[in-house]
Amino acid sequence: MRRTIWAALIAMLTLGGSAFAETFPSHPITIVVPFSAGGPSDAMARILAERMKVTLGEALVIENVTGAGGSIGVGRAVRSPPDGYTVSFGHLGTHVANGAIYKLGYDLVTDLEPVVLLPSNPMIVSARTRFRPKSLQELLAWLKARPAPATAGTAGAGSGSHIAGLYFENVTGIKLQYVPYRGTAPAMNDLVAGQIDVNDRSNIQFHQPGARRQHPRLCHY
Repeated sequence: MRRTIWAALIAMLTLGGSAFAETFPSHPITIVVPFSAGGPSDAMARILAERMKVTLGEALVIENVTGAGGSIGVGRAVRSPPDGYTVSFGHLGTHVANGAIYKLGYDLVTDLEPVVLLPSNPMIVSARTRFRPKSLQELLAWLKARPAPATAGTAGAGSGSHIAGLYFENVTGIKLQYVPYRGTAPAMNDLVAGQIDVNDRSNIQFHQPGARRQHPRLCHY
């Protein structure tokens, strides 16, 4: 498969002067987010799209294509025409780990061209406010004392939240039962509803307007 040429857009913006720069973009650009709307990847992509719209003078459309830890969405971008109008948005899970977890119909190294490293943000563990542990120490003690692993929501196998959970297990000695979702947002909904015990995810959601009002029943460790 041919590699995407989003790098060509960056060259156009920095060098300018070419015929391509004078005509590109001539119609909206699609950013494929491999997780559901409302999650941290979706939020960051929408912030990026608003800034790019000002520079490019053209609309950017966010397309949420979920499933298989983000690999379906990345595949959607890989199979698009290499004309600079489709951008794959992702992270360590979607563009690195999935190559070792899933049998992909594309090559993450040769079929995609990396363009820019976006800002990172910390991962946090969340639970309902009525949850008995009120500190990280109490949470770890509760997790270790359970006869069966607590349920932890993730954005899918191989997602950033899944990898963070595995790392959390490794450094603390606890065990979790992972429940995969098609993104962080639906996992958060089930957490609030009491369907799962904890959720580890990016804290970027709580930097969005109204985010704290939408999830007043959560505590974070």
